[in-house]
Amino acid sequence: MYRHLEHRLARHVLEFLRRRYPAATLPNVVMEQPPRVELGDFAIPIFPFAKPLRTAPLKIAEAIRADIGPIEGIAEMQVAPPGYLNVKIDRAWMAAALAADQRPPADIPAGKILVEHTSINPNKAAHIGHLRNAILGDTFVRLLRYAGREVDIQNYIDNTGVQVADVVVGFTHIEKKSRAEIEALAGQPRFDYYCWDLYARVSQWYAQDKQNLQVRAQTLHGIEDAASETAVIAELISTAVLRRHLETMGRLDIEYDFLPRESEILHLHFWDAAFTKLTDSGVLTFENEGKNKGCWVMRRAGTDRVARALLPATADANKTNGSDTPDDLDDLLIAIPLKPGVDFRLSGISEEDQKVIVRSNGTVGYVGKDIAYHMWKFGLLGRDFAYRKFYRYPNLHDCWISATEGEKDHPHFGDVAEIYNVIDARQSEAQNTVVEALRGLGHNETADHYTHFSYEMVALTPRCAAELGYTLSEEDKARSYIEVSGRKGFGVKADDLLDQLIVSAKSEVDSRHPQLTDAERLSIATQIAIGALRYFMLKFTKQSVIAFDFKEALSFEGETGPYAQYAVVRATSIFKKAAMDPDIFCREVAGDVSAGDFARYLAGDNADEIWELWLASAKTSYIVSQCIATTEPAYLARHAFQLAQLFNTFYHRHPILSEPDEKRKQFLLATVAVVRRELIRALAVMGITAPPVM
Repeated sequence: MYRHLEHRLARHVLEFLRRRYPAATLPNVVMEQPPRVELGDFAIPIFPFAKPLRTAPLKIAEAIRADIGPIEGIAEMQVAPPGYLNVKIDRAWMAAALAADQRPPADIPAGKILVEHTSINPNKAAHIGHLRNAILGDTFVRLLRYAGREVDIQNYIDNTGVQVADVVVGFTHIEKKSRAEIEALAGQPRFDYYCWDLYARVSQWYAQDKQNLQVRAQTLHGIEDAASETAVIAELISTAVLRRHLETMGRLDIEYDFLPRESEILHLHFWDAAFTKLTDSGVLTFENEGKNKGCWVMRRAGTDRVARALLPATADANKTNGSDTPDDLDDLLIAIPLKPGVDFRLSGISEEDQKVIVRSNGTVGYVGKDIAYHMWKFGLLGRDFAYRKFYRYPNLHDCWISATEGEKDHPHFGDVAEIYNVIDARQSEAQNTVVEALRGLGHNETADHYTHFSYEMVALTPRCAAELGYTLSEEDKARSYIEVSGRKGFGVKADDLLDQLIVSAKSEVDSRHPQLTDAERLSIATQIAIGALRYFMLKFTKQSVIAFDFKEALSFEGETGPYAQYAVVRATSIFKKAAMDPDIFCREVAGDVSAGDFARYLAGDNADEIWELWLASAKTSYIVSQCIATTEPAYLARHAFQLAQLFNTFYHRHPILSEPDEKRKQFLLATVAVVRRELIRALAVMGITAPPVM
């Protein structure tokens, strides 16, 4: 309701000013929040209107206050120097609407959104850094769906890249295993752990003798030949590891709709189709000289466009049709006679501004395949994958995978309106190159709907690394965080982290609730552990480097998942003590507390504290829209924490069940019910559930 009322207020103010000043060109109304609730619930700065209206801000504010007329949901307006309009909400109106769970229809844009996240190389176990990607992506999907958008979730699988090739090298050249032996290992639990250790050994093998890198190159070429033994082994390994990744993410309730694989992008010739379009449009050019001789290149994102015409050999480089040398590039382009046989294209890119897309040996780089893939995502390629079912979740949701030959009946993937790619900040240049290619092809509007959802890395605190069994030097112990490295075998496997968190949480649950069965305590500990992990990954802004710490994440105090979960448990316990069902009470609360009661108990300065709790509860949709607009889920984590904080203060100051005034008691219970409902919703969007007890 808060978001809906904010839009209504802004619309009324703008319409009033347009009526009062019909000749003026007006800016949009900006809405801010006063520093203290007693000042108001909205603050509108009037300064932007002073210049176009040629009137002092205070005078404009006073005119609005005096003459705008009644606005449903708004109680009063006050003018505040040097040029603000402070607005107070009709508290009884808002509380009644919130209690009734009124959610006005929203203007939902048309078109499907594609969110790609996780995208782990299928060569070893998932680690803590992958968890940040998956949790950010999954939460953003939940945010979009909460806002009513249709979303496809894709997890891109690079099953033909260097990382997979290295594990193939490890099995076939270091361990000398046959395909049958590898297949037997792949069927074992936690095969991904075996590959984790092997991957580190391969890196050491390369370091021992650089000639060993030739084996990697040979293996990469073998993987691209679908009929080769190398490709079969790579498929076997990557598929087994991929299943383990899905199982790991499933522990966090993270699911996918479609797994597009790089192997199908190659075998279905996506790149060939993209290459034709890119060369025909001049986005790609062939270099005949310099360090990139023999390569197909394109302009790096952020560099200026430079064009030249490649004229026939008989053409005078300095003259065209007898005219003087053109003064600038535009004159040159106009002067060029466009005759058959004349090669005209964008080129002349300096070597520093060139991005190699196809190497001189004919192999396509990662970015080239990514361009083709994203053309498919937007329905611009003219080709499609075949599809087959790959994985079924416990809720019977099917996850599909790309194939060269697939099932006839399948969902429609691709051809979307918007794309969000959750990829770490180190991939910014590659992401920008894809956008540049789309623009070069003339799809500017499409490129505008392509968002790189970037984030920074996850590291470990020295204490966390020591708890996980790593030996640290004195220098390591003095650092604020320690970076992980899969190639060196140093890091935290995702499953190990989850297991450790569950063990730590269960120790606490065991001591607090010995009367429960072991299965019940394990279930509660798992909810707490997942809540702690997901909240910890979300509470930091995306561009913050995270130093993970067990003790901090699992704390029941401070800005943590367990703290927010505990607020829900505490609210639920109030209703348990009163022998009431909190969900039923919440659904019926609008009939139990009248508008007059809301007005009475929310009026006056003494009610500001409780009103602030109601106001915060009304902001869930508002915060969700902020998170989507800024691609920053940390705002929702902060909202959940602040709501839990406000509730805990309220809980300690108001003896609810012992309140002698029955009507006030119903009002206090209504407050608990609404806060509990909104906290549960906010946490659910973050992928967190609240256990029955803590």
